[in-house]
Amino acid sequence: MDYKYFTTNPKSVFWIRLLIILIIVWVAADLYGILPLRPKVEMRAVAPSQGNLGADERLTIDVFKSVSPSVVFITNKRLQRGFFSLGVTEVPQGAGSGFLWDGRGHIVTNFHVIYEAHEIEVALQDGRRFDADVVGADPDHDLAVLRVPAGRLNIKPAMIGSSKNLEVGQSVLAIGNPFGLDSTLTTGIISALGRTIKSMTKRYIHNVIQTDAAINPGNSGGPLLDSFGRVIGVNTSIISPSGSSAGIGFAVPVDTVNRVVTQLINQREVSRPGLGISLVPDRFMAQWGMEGAAILQVNKGSSAGTAGLKGITRFPNGEIGIGDVIIECAGYAVKKNSDLVKVLDRHQVGDEIEIVFTRNSNRMQQKVILQEDS
Repeated sequence: MDYKYFTTNPKSVFWIRLLIILIIVWVAADLYGILPLRPKVEMRAVAPSQGNLGADERLTIDVFKSVSPSVVFITNKRLQRGFFSLGVTEVPQGAGSGFLWDGRGHIVTNFHVIYEAHEIEVALQDGRRFDADVVGADPDHDLAVLRVPAGRLNIKPAMIGSSKNLEVGQSVLAIGNPFGLDSTLTTGIISALGRTIKSMTKRYIHNVIQTDAAINPGNSGGPLLDSFGRVIGVNTSIISPSGSSAGIGFAVPVDTVNRVVTQLINQREVSRPGLGISLVPDRFMAQWGMEGAAILQVNKGSSAGTAGLKGITRFPNGEIGIGDVIIECAGYAVKKNSDLVKVLDRHQVGDEIEIVFTRNSNRMQQKVILQEDS
């Protein structure tokens, strides 16, 4: 058939137009689900509940509802000068979590959350935002205290528990703002106790709680809770090649937090108890086949000097005489330097403790009043 005749013939044009109209109607009907051959789909019926939520679920929900309003989102801001305009702009540097410590507007978080901040903004669960002032910080324990206007909060502070009698296997909950997602709850158990991790200052934080509750970037500074909703630690870091939760999270124990935060609020700094001595490095003790914390030098006028402790003696011929080696402190065995630091970290300046040491292979003991170490 001639193509020109087909496209100009009135009957052919009519059938072509009719076919196009039918196709358009079919497509539209299919799109809106009105084809007679296509069955309508109704919303799925809701299956009836087989019972009430379990007691554990109900407890978790209650804890979250009770504590989450006191957990805040912290934004660390710094000032940046433009390359060409030399104008100063405010840019976000990092973010983390924190929680309301008391009714005076004090907020506890990690030091690394506010590190090098020019301005700090605190956002509440209800969307309110406040500029926060830094009350004090203790980088060695990765802790910091902020303050916002207390009269405008109308929020109940988090309850404080104790980390003294925790057990491996007990349930824990972590509330924070991972990846900037506010009011996120994760649950798990205490995986281990008595861990040691390094702070930003390379000093060790002792008696750290290890948990498998998911702790991701942004959770730092948020509370780790027991099943009663009491704070038992401050989430501080994770071990993961990617930076995401890999089943190993850490929290600074609340007994340490309580002591440090109280000092920061009262005096804006932390007093570290010590003996006024320097120690022989552990590597030399290992070479000598010895255990304990060997005193290298006793500072003049120190509490150790008052108690009669002695350090290494240097003889004219170049030989060195080993001084006192501390093997027990306040009832705890000391096998290396970090053991002594760990024990001292549990006390406060002015506490009197008993030191057991060896001198010329003789076992001796002496009471020492702890002084403030610089």
